[in-house]
Amino acid sequence: MHRNLNLAWRLLFRSLFIRGARAYMRFMARPTPAAFDKVKIVAQNQRARFDYFIDDVFEAGIVLTGTEVKSLRFGDGSIAESYAEVKNGEVWLVNSNVPEFSHGNRYNHEPKRPRKLLLKEREIAKFHGAVERKGMTLVPLSVYFNGRGRAKVELALAKGKNNADKRATTKDRDWQRDKARIMRENG
Repeated sequence: MHRNLNLAWRLLFRSLFIRGARAYMRFMARPTPAAFDKVKIVAQNQRARFDYFIDDVFEAGIVLTGTEVKSLRFGDGSIAESYAEVKNGEVWLVNSNVPEFSHGNRYNHEPKRPRKLLLKEREIAKFHGAVERKGMTLVPLSVYFNGRGRAKVELALAKGKNNADKRATTKDRDWQRDKARIMRENG
């Protein structure tokens, strides 16, 4: 009994000192990450929240070439008229514009090519089901670089608004602005 306990302690200390703090971290709870760590926002879709009811928001990676990354780092790019679609179990960002890099010469990319988005299979299945059955749309809200320097897309599962809904949204937004102005003026 005493010998087995001594052996267990030796193994624990060996794993702590040989492997470092990583072995100790296995037993501790990990902190929850922030919602989306947006360090540098490259492009935003301003019309998306006006034209759609936003249901769920996801973060997706983008498969980019070198000149596309450099062009995005300079702040160029637009997702104003873009959308995402599910094809053959993959999600593609369609009609997004990343202009050619100024110093890219023959290695430059095509500005409006479809770009593959990196998501988990469960998320892709959820998107596929929502688009097929519920008539929802995949709308990119923003393109940004996270804290690790990776290009990401904030992708939303959304339902289109009709004209009456858009008028109500405008009316509500105007009332909120007027209410804030009145509160500022009258204390």
